[in-house]
Amino acid sequence: MIQRFERFFGSLMELNRSVQKIRETEMRRLGLRSSHALCLYYLGEHTEGLTQPALCTLCKEDKAAISRSLSDLSERGLVSSSYPKGKRAYRAVWRLTEEGTQTAARLNRRIRHAFRICGKTVSEEQEAAFYEAIDIILGNLSEYAERAERSLTEAPAAPCEKNTAV
Repeated sequence: MIQRFERFFGSLMELNRSVQKIRETEMRRLGLRSSHALCLYYLGEHTEGLTQPALCTLCKEDKAAISRSLSDLSERGLVSSSYPKGKRAYRAVWRLTEEGTQTAARLNRRIRHAFRICGKTVSEEQEAAFYEAIDIILGNLSEYAERAERSLTEAPAAPCEKNTAV
């Protein structure tokens, strides 16, 4: 069981590290930060625009991170808001500008290229099995995390052991 944990945890960490490195490199090619990637991607996919709460949900980021990204993208002329400039409105609708649309299209080409290269030796069946397994594992992990969190609030905290070493 320990070897399974080590392989699972090690694989996730290495996967995350590689994805982060690729994201940083590809966004640097566009003159942007890696934190801008998902905002640009999802705004490109939702031409009707998105609010900050919607972006938080889609990007799986907190309000502060999305706010920083939108502010920076706005200063670069890549996104605009339905709210007057200088005012902050959490529920304002954000859309890509023409330049933002072009940048998102370049980003999407880079994403497709990366997936082609990284998945070139994976069959469709292997890919389908991978995503099916990851969905099951994510569901189980979420359920476990929720139960563990509830058990902390339901049970009193265990006392800390005193350190008697001198």
